[in-house]
Amino acid sequence: MLTQKQKLEFYENGFIKVPGVVPKLMIDTARKMINHSIGNVGLHDADLEKFRAQSYCNELRNNPQIVDIFSKTPIQNIAESMLGEGNVQVPNSAQIALRFPMPLQRDAKEPRGHLDGLGNGTNGMEKGVYRRGFTALAVVYLADVPEPYSGNFTVWPKTHSFFADYFEKEGHEVLANGMPRPDLPEGPTQIVGKAGDVVLTHHQVVHSAAPNASADIRYAVIFRLRHVDIKENGYDSYTDIWREWTGIQKAVEAANE
Repeated sequence: MLTQKQKLEFYENGFIKVPGVVPKLMIDTARKMINHSIGNVGLHDADLEKFRAQSYCNELRNNPQIVDIFSKTPIQNIAESMLGEGNVQVPNSAQIALRFPMPLQRDAKEPRGHLDGLGNGTNGMEKGVYRRGFTALAVVYLADVPEPYSGNFTVWPKTHSFFADYFEKEGHEVLANGMPRPDLPEGPTQIVGKAGDVVLTHHQVVHSAAPNASADIRYAVIFRLRHVDIKENGYDSYTDIWREWTGIQKAVEAANE
């Protein structure tokens, strides 16, 4: 469960990190499975762009020991405290999100962010197609990410509300042209953390992975969380951004009383 303060922080910034949510045994098991997959199933150069855009270790995405990182840890309760009890569809798969070390300098350029669900030809969707496929992201670090430029999950704070205003004026149909590039309210925040930490974001927060100039792989699993009414709400939630967030609505109402 999140505190009132944490919920208001999420309302303001569109994301929050909750430390130490997943126990070490589950983290170590998942990382062992991923390393086994890398070594035995392997990676293929021709598929690397698709792996980065969709998922590595495809054969593990539905594995119970991966999916349990959401459903058998406090992450599910945290998500329900934000979206409302019984309102979160339990995911049956995860994205295995790896970022390998690259020959980059520590003064590497800042990452460039995106919104999910915009077709680019390599992410399983054709160019010109877009959809709002989830309500929230839950990103779980499977190894420590102690400093920036280590493949960190990266967010642009306050972009959820910024794009709500943007789509109100321009229409969400502009997403058919790809990622809009207006000036954003804040620059990127590269999230440092430890194995077992989870970062939750609103679906409309611009995000990316920072370049990895460290000596280690950035290991994470990402769950795309869907409200039970996501189909009915559809594109309306691009502008009515708290429609699916009952717990956050109540926190804001209590703060304003």
